[in-house]
Amino acid sequence: MFKPERVFFERDALSYPLGEKLYNYFQQQKVEVGFTTSHNRVTGIPGKSPQEKFLRAKRTLVVGVRKSKDFSTCRPSAHYQLPLATGCPGSCEYCYLHTNMGRSPYVRIYVNQEEILNKAGEYINKRLPETTVFEGAATADPLAVEPYSGALKKTIAFFAEQENGMFRFVTKFTDVDSLLPLPHKNKTRFRFSINSSRIIKEFEHATPRLQARLQAASKVAGAGYPLGFMIAPIIADNNWRDEYTALLEELRPFAEHPDLTFELITHRFTARAKEVILKLFPHTALPLETEDRRFKWGQFGYGKYVYPKEMMAEIEGFFREKLERDFPKARIEYFV
Repeated sequence: MFKPERVFFERDALSYPLGEKLYNYFQQQKVEVGFTTSHNRVTGIPGKSPQEKFLRAKRTLVVGVRKSKDFSTCRPSAHYQLPLATGCPGSCEYCYLHTNMGRSPYVRIYVNQEEILNKAGEYINKRLPETTVFEGAATADPLAVEPYSGALKKTIAFFAEQENGMFRFVTKFTDVDSLLPLPHKNKTRFRFSINSSRIIKEFEHATPRLQARLQAASKVAGAGYPLGFMIAPIIADNNWRDEYTALLEELRPFAEHPDLTFELITHRFTARAKEVILKLFPHTALPLETEDRRFKWGQFGYGKYVYPKEMMAEIEGFFREKLERDFPKARIEYFV
């Protein structure tokens, strides 16, 4: 469970029942509590070096009101992002949030959840009779802060009653017990971000190990949720075939799940991401050599360094062959 060492509140958040509840709770827990004028501009987080400031920010929780009325699009996994939280207490070296969130790597939750869900209902109604899919983890890991926010519990209940709405989120965390008894009605896809044991140990700091994630996934499968595994980022180094073969063997107990999906995302990075990663993790062993990559323009108008076409084809062929053979009931949602 994520335990922040300090919590900042927007004063407007205290006018909501959840904001008042959290304010009283953290004071009782003798956690350092302060105020900020905006959840987007928080000052006062200690740290002398960039690395220390980053790590202390990761241990900071900000409780605010989500004021924006618009949802961002979210390809390829969904139609829209559902903004339940922002940020993640994990410190994965490769994470794209290092550049997306800039100098604001702290974790944010929002107390006006009913307003956010009502807005989701408006988006659903606009696209009728089509089904609208919402992604709850585009810029956050909402499960990590669920003990404080309760946002997933409310959202799963909300989408259980939406004939034309679907919800999905992905997590590296394992505190799933509060969500298991919910009547989800197969409207929420519960996905776990996984990787080989070595990649998790070497690059995914402050997150549960593989076996803990798979144990949580087993609980989720037992509760009847549609289940997914996101294998990301796929790092094709010297022993990648052996390591990912071992990972897929670990997943064999899930092969009979009636609604199982896989998302496959190869390692990529931007020039800006490389700069930030090397600043935060100066001794990283991530493969960041641009001469080994192919430059490709992304869907959001900036370029990234991806594997060469031949390597991409090799990786895709490897995973498709093994997944189609050993997980015949599963669906590969995309490979990028």
